[in-house]
Amino acid sequence: MWWDILIGLGVGLAAVWPALLLALLLVRPKGALLGEAVRLLPDLLRLFARLAADGSLPRGVRLRLALLMIYLASPIDLIPDFLPVIGYADDAIVVAFVLRGVVRRTGVEAVRAHWPGTEDGFAAVCRLTGTALTEASGRGPAPPR
Repeated sequence: MWWDILIGLGVGLAAVWPALLLALLLVRPKGALLGEAVRLLPDLLRLFARLAADGSLPRGVRLRLALLMIYLASPIDLIPDFLPVIGYADDAIVVAFVLRGVVRRTGVEAVRAHWPGTEDGFAAVCRLTGTALTEASGRGPAPPR
């Protein structure tokens, strides 16, 4: 009985795994954006926690953020983290995908209000979400230092 259930779960996981990997490859950000997502991960985690705690946001957005945080804390990943470089790439791709959905659903203003990091970090978040920085902050890019 238990063996049948375990075998069924294993076969189901083996069947779904390639589809999930393909979906991750299709929605991944292009170029250096993936590297920016990895560097921004601590600020993004604080942002997600703040957004999930904001009662004024739609319940669906808060639920997605809570599920994302559970996924990131879970030891079970689409690609195991012990694999060099690519192991954390799936986490960054999932974070970028959820972040784009949050910005589309709530608007950049909500993300800006809760952003815990620097202006450069927020500019990177705008690039990840495909949002123009001028829309997000009401001003142009910050002058070079």
